Amino acid sequence: MEIANTPHAQLTAPRNRYVYRPGTAPVSEWLAVNTRGRSFVIGALVDIPAPGAEGVLFAFGSRFGGHALYVKNNRLHYVNNFVGTEQHVAGSEDIPAGHNLILSASFDKESLEPDHATGIVSLYHADRKVGEARIKTQLGAFAVAGAGLYVGRHNGEPVTDDYPGQPPYAFTGGTIDRVAVDVSGEPYIDLEREAALMIMRE
Repeated sequence: MEIANTPHAQLTAPRNRYVYRPGTAPVSEWLAVNTRGRSFVIGALVDIPAPGAEGVLFAFGSRFGGHALYVKNNRLHYVNNFVGTEQHVAGSEDIPAGHNLILSASFDKESLEPDHATGIVSLYHADRKVGEARIKTQLGAFAVAGAGLYVGRHNGEPVTDDYPGQPPYAFTGGTIDRVAVDVSGEPYIDLEREAALMIMRE
């Protein structure tokens, strides 16, 4: 655990908001957003024309540590893998069909211990809360050699065996425009409005 908890050099300047696109190469853990020990929001901007979409929206890590946001059985799911122990929360409602829909998981850190952070993770369809659970998140790296961050699929060791379908668990039945991860620590505000502003700026 000492090696995993040793801080590594961050090869990019730290910031509060990161945006990732589908269809690109996995992002190394040492280049990707650092959510360890922090509050965070993961929001996926998607088009889902009809019920039946499934697969990975966002995945970071492996079966020995990491987290993922995915769609299964028409419900939004988030899993946080704490050093091999999976902590799940699933949406209580079916995901609505729609254009420019935000599906998100928000983690509100409550306490910080020597080896983990504890808090509440909540799931949202746009600004509608559909799930909640208390979890703990690890402070060490997800993998000694670094793990990959993926959007729209998850190659390699999966964070969970609960993913729908077959490897690489690609998102189907809809399209992902982008996934944004915010680590500013600000509370969930209105990601749907933020997504609309992002689109207008491009």
